[in-house]
Amino acid sequence: MSRPAPRPQRGSLGPAAMRQAYERCLTLAQAAALAGDRIEAERHYQQAEHYLRSLAEERAA
Repeated sequence: MSRPAPRPQRGSLGPAAMRQAYERCLTLAQAAALAGDRIEAERHYQQAEHYLRSLAEERAA
């Protein structure tokens, strides 16, 4: 009896989707910063950094 192929992790994104998410978070961060909301801007910058690191890991693999 053969085992089924492993499924991708739930919530995992491909490189193109990660790049798009990075750009979206960066845009939201910049808009929040311009609006004077430093906390929201930092949250979006942190999310953008997460996607940037994920892209780097994807490329290194």
